Amino acid sequence: MAEPAYTVPEFRQRSTEEVEEYQRVSTHVGKGLAAIQEELHRMRMATKAQVDNLAIKREVQERMSRKVDLYEEGNKLPDFLVALRPHTVWEKTPVKLYCTVHGHPRPVVSWFKDGVPVNPLNAPGKYKIESKYGVHGLIISRSAVSDTAEYSAVASNPFGTATSKATVTVKRPAGGAGESCQLGLVPRLTQMHPSKLEVTLLERFSVSFGVEGGSISLACSMVVVPDLPNLPPLAHWYRDDHLMKAGPLAEMKVGGGLARLNLPRLAKDDEGLYTLRIYTKEGTTEHSAYLFVQDAVPSVAGAPGAPMSVKVFDINMDFALVSWKPPNTTNEAVVSGYFVDRCEAGSDHWVQCNDTPVKVCKYPVTGLTLGQAVHFRVRAVNSAGISRPSRRSQKVTAADPAESERLQVVNIRGHYDILIRDDDLEGVPSTPGQVVATRNTKSSVFVQWEASKVPNNLLGYYIDARPAGSKLWQPCNHKPFRHTRFVVHGLVPGETYVFRVQAVNLFGLSEESQESSPIAVEPALATPSSPFGITLLSCNGSSMTLAWKSPKHCGGSHVNAYYVDRRNADKLQWKEVNVSAIKERVYTVEGLTEGNFYEFKVQAGNMAGVGVPSEASKPMKCEAWTMAEPGPAFDLSFSEVRSDSLVILWKAPVYTGASAVTGYLVEMAKKGSSDFTAVNQDGVSHRYLQVGGLEAGETYVFRVRSVNADGVGKASQVSEPILAKALPGTQEIVCGVDEQTGDIFLSLEACEISETSQFVWSKNYKGIGDCPRLSASADGRTSRLTFTSPDKDDLGRYSVVVTDTDGVSASHTLTEDALNTMLELSHAIRNPIVPLKHGLNYEILEKGHVRFWLQATKLSAAASYRFIVNDKEVTSGEGQKISHDAKTGVIQMTVEHFTRANEGTYTVQIHDGKAKNQTSLVLVGDVFKAALTEAEFQRKEHLRKLGPHFSEYLYFTVAEDCTVLLACKVANVKKETKFTWYKEDEEIVLETAPNAMSGSVALPIPQFSRKDQGVYKATLSDDKGKDTSLFEVSGQVFDDIINAIAKIAGTSASELVLQCTPEGIRLQCYMTYYTEEMKTVWKHRDSKIASSEKMRIGGTAEMAWMQICDPSDKEKGQYTIEISDGVNVYARSFDLSGQAYTDAYEEYLRLKAAAFAEKNRGRVVGGLPDVVTIMEHKSLSLTCTVWGEPTPEVTWFKNEQEVASCEHTKVTFEGGKFASLVITQVTSLSQQRVMLYMFITVHLGTCTSMPHASY
Repeated sequence: MAEPAYTVPEFRQRSTEEVEEYQRVSTHVGKGLAAIQEELHRMRMATKAQVDNLAIKREVQERMSRKVDLYEEGNKLPDFLVALRPHTVWEKTPVKLYCTVHGHPRPVVSWFKDGVPVNPLNAPGKYKIESKYGVHGLIISRSAVSDTAEYSAVASNPFGTATSKATVTVKRPAGGAGESCQLGLVPRLTQMHPSKLEVTLLERFSVSFGVEGGSISLACSMVVVPDLPNLPPLAHWYRDDHLMKAGPLAEMKVGGGLARLNLPRLAKDDEGLYTLRIYTKEGTTEHSAYLFVQDAVPSVAGAPGAPMSVKVFDINMDFALVSWKPPNTTNEAVVSGYFVDRCEAGSDHWVQCNDTPVKVCKYPVTGLTLGQAVHFRVRAVNSAGISRPSRRSQKVTAADPAESERLQVVNIRGHYDILIRDDDLEGVPSTPGQVVATRNTKSSVFVQWEASKVPNNLLGYYIDARPAGSKLWQPCNHKPFRHTRFVVHGLVPGETYVFRVQAVNLFGLSEESQESSPIAVEPALATPSSPFGITLLSCNGSSMTLAWKSPKHCGGSHVNAYYVDRRNADKLQWKEVNVSAIKERVYTVEGLTEGNFYEFKVQAGNMAGVGVPSEASKPMKCEAWTMAEPGPAFDLSFSEVRSDSLVILWKAPVYTGASAVTGYLVEMAKKGSSDFTAVNQDGVSHRYLQVGGLEAGETYVFRVRSVNADGVGKASQVSEPILAKALPGTQEIVCGVDEQTGDIFLSLEACEISETSQFVWSKNYKGIGDCPRLSASADGRTSRLTFTSPDKDDLGRYSVVVTDTDGVSASHTLTEDALNTMLELSHAIRNPIVPLKHGLNYEILEKGHVRFWLQATKLSAAASYRFIVNDKEVTSGEGQKISHDAKTGVIQMTVEHFTRANEGTYTVQIHDGKAKNQTSLVLVGDVFKAALTEAEFQRKEHLRKLGPHFSEYLYFTVAEDCTVLLACKVANVKKETKFTWYKEDEEIVLETAPNAMSGSVALPIPQFSRKDQGVYKATLSDDKGKDTSLFEVSGQVFDDIINAIAKIAGTSASELVLQCTPEGIRLQCYMTYYTEEMKTVWKHRDSKIASSEKMRIGGTAEMAWMQICDPSDKEKGQYTIEISDGVNVYARSFDLSGQAYTDAYEEYLRLKAAAFAEKNRGRVVGGLPDVVTIMEHKSLSLTCTVWGEPTPEVTWFKNEQEVASCEHTKVTFEGGKFASLVITQVTSLSQQRVMLYMFITVHLGTCTSMPHASY
């Protein structure tokens, strides 16, 4: 897509004033050109000389700071004074590797290529090995690509070995031998070496802190030109100037604009100075920072840290000498010894080598097998426990070297022989000398000390620090540091610290050095940065009033001087305006020529000197101001910056115009925008404004306009950009009352402070100065503003600004309500009282004693008190006991015989130092009567409990089977104690006599109902006394029992069951127990059913029922029974409709017919007597009344034989009811059994009745 055409805009026409200015400047340009060139040349030469001097001075300081260790002639380990350095060369060019080795006896140096010994005889003319005066060299003539490898020099003497390694990279240039060109093909591009790249480091890793066992990543971002994906820069990582090699413990990655070193499993061996060195087109660029690795949390509290730097020397075919460096101990117990462990290479099974701890940091491990590859590790021991293990050593293989010389055999504890050299017998190093700490940065301190005079094979130093006033030391480094100058990082800004140093060797740590002088963590003193923002405030034609802003960085001390220079805008030479220092940031420059243009610059000074000058201001014309509007406000500053608000402050304009300034308007805009919006529509009369509604994280700029009666004046200079974000740890002003003095105060704890910081308090953003009503004080990070005589005149908004910080400030509005609250608290503190948790109170004790007591919040051992009753002081004596407990603050008086004479007012007066208090209790009238009644009751209760008594009076419970139990608990009983139950004073005799010895007695009442209401009584009696318990079952108690039964019955209720009867259809609900006193409701279609002839409601002990008499279709529907226990309702339902109703109705008709038949069956209403006695020759008349529908047929039988009507026996049946049999002339031989038989035929069958009689 084509780009749009660019149209050249029209040139802007200059105004008359601009044309005049242009002509004026152009006139002087030619004249000043030669002077400018001369000035530039002079400045260039002066700058070059200054830079050279600084470089020479820096080099001299560095060399003076280096300490050259003078090695005394004696037994020394091999040590590389100058190590091998890596080389990158072209093919067929020679490579020369040199190193300098020190040691005694003189070490023998062997050369290796990728771990393989270099033998010059195997490649004659290829390698040349040199050794002169401790300088050893390996020369590779006519190098080839195959010579690319890691070369190492191994120096050894009888005391040990040392190794130095370097990488040699041989490159083949493009177009060299072996390369061929073919016609028709694109020629191969020239190979680019990483050193031809331009590399610029951007974000760099800083001082880092890690924890043993954790991980950390060090990274630098960079810009690479050209950035080729297949050709990353050549980057090397160094730790303490030793080249690191990539491996499992050090992962290195370069590419994508990032060089990263990842340490996945940190150990204290990893602590040190890390350097990233990148080879560039112009040489190398590098960056260094220190990595601190602190001890991990020990498995046992108080255990020491892990040892480090485990190395193996004097490797023999059956033993090896293991050495290590001891850990730093600050607050832990002293290390008493070490355990050495070993494991075979490729295994994780560690075997402890020594049974008892070894005290020195060397140990000969025996029992090795020739050719066995092993690793070693070490653990430290103290009185608290064993440390974590050290990082394991490099793999070593048991071999058979030449016998060592200068060895002594010392037997220790009879367990094993340790080989120790002569210089090892000297002990720990001597104590380091004087320790001096100086300021470095806002979070670090530079510490230096005098070296140990007796080093005894010094391994290094441990540096410890503690905050001033604390006894807890903190380790600054966890790996011995070889030099005598160390920068301690990670300190709290503004905190004061003390330092000490310990020397360490194989035998342990020396005594602690003397402590350094306390030093605050502050940046080093420097000259202040340049002022900025030079503004013209007023001009009268011969003088100009200027203002400027203070430097952003004060250099560690107060800025106490300003120096102003000026020059004509068309000249180069500056002139001093003031010789003596200016302390204010507003100054009037006199002696100016009206109509000229001037430029100004300002320098700031402090204790360190005068800083660099500010940039020259823009040209300002010296022309008298005559406008009616006011001039610009100036010195815009900010306070109380938060994420959504800030307070902007400014100073009144110097030039007020034709009338006084009446207000100010504030405008704001986002950074980078010129679109200013008004913050306040109406001008404010004061010179501050709180701006709200800001966006968190957004940057804003502000400006202020002054207003008078003639209009709005010039806008102030735009403020510095301000970020709407609170400082980390920002706190607000706290308003409180001093607990000791009762003073009302405002307090702020600053989140950041410097040595030169001051707390500046203001009221309504006006300095309080030397106001007698207020007193300001500061202690460390905290400042307090105390009110001497607080009243309503002190109401207002108070603010505080901490100078020389990044804007630490806060404010607080003191309101009348808050002031009144604090005045009350202040009065309470200044007029102390003994605070009471509980005022004077009383309680009735067990024996009828009355205890008067109170509880103070706190009582000292010197507290005194007295009891006053009815205006008379009482003391402890007969009938009353007075005591107190200072720990609990309880003061009490116990009255043993409480009678009517004790009515009155009780008072306790307490004195505890300056504090005092008084509390009273009025015990008269109804209150006293209630107390007296309770005391008498408790006295009787005490006497009652001397004999058998009820520990719990009668109460009821309901068992699962709904049996009601009246239970009680008894105490102080024996076998002879008699227990008796009564109801309405009538004794209840149970089948099993109550057993009072069980401690609990119960009276069961099965099938409880209304008939069981009444007053129940239980009595206990024996020779010690008698006790009675009454329980009335009526009213609410009766209702509670019924509800308890209903709860069990409702829970156990079955679903409704249908039962048919001749009278109708019955719905039945079975439950554990039912009584009509239970609250049960029957419902039909959610309508309550009342018992009637149609709907009959009743029940038995096992169930509740509802019967529908003569059912019809309108009785169809759902029926529900609800059982209520006063809290819950238990419902059961049955749907009597559809097939269920049809079946039930048919069954009802069948039963009704059967009942009807049964009802109308013939029967004898008046039967025959069983035996009749009659005299002989008399007539016997037997009559029987019968009933039946229809009229029954009657037949008489005598001795199972039908009786026919004749002269001797006459049979009659009158009215269908009376059947008679008359036997005339009865004789003794005619004793017979007479029987009446009748039958009636109905629709369903025949019913019979057979009464009989004998005579």
